Amino acid sequence: MPTSRRARIADVHTLATGMPYVTRIDGPSGNSIYQVGRKSFVFFRTPRPDAFDPETGERYPDVIVFWVPSESDKQALVQDPDSPFFTTPHFDGHLSVLVRGSRIGELTLRELTEVIQDAWLAQASRKRATDWLRAQEQ
Repeated sequence: MPTSRRARIADVHTLATGMPYVTRIDGPSGNSIYQVGRKSFVFFRTPRPDAFDPETGERYPDVIVFWVPSESDKQALVQDPDSPFFTTPHFDGHLSVLVRGSRIGELTLRELTEVIQDAWLAQASRKRATDWLRAQEQ
């Protein structure tokens, strides 16, 4: 898989679906939600009042939520103001980060792969996570 190209929205779907034991369900507005063991690890969010364009006040229609393993991982992703990752007060204390679909191309495919794998690992059962990590070493 090429890793130097820019990530695309289609890659989010492909990578999330490619993880083991994943189920894709439709949210209330037909938005994709990817789960492992009935726990969401990536989902496409519907426009909400907490994520909006500060200049126009328009709600972002393209927010994707990724789980993260820890608060320090979250902070590492959102602390750089130039990063496409962000959070909102609604997600304070929640181990996830947000990214606008329109900015996904600021990530390489390798970076997106790592974020999705980490999201899956954060929500998978200990056994599934351990088994998957062992398989990656081979």
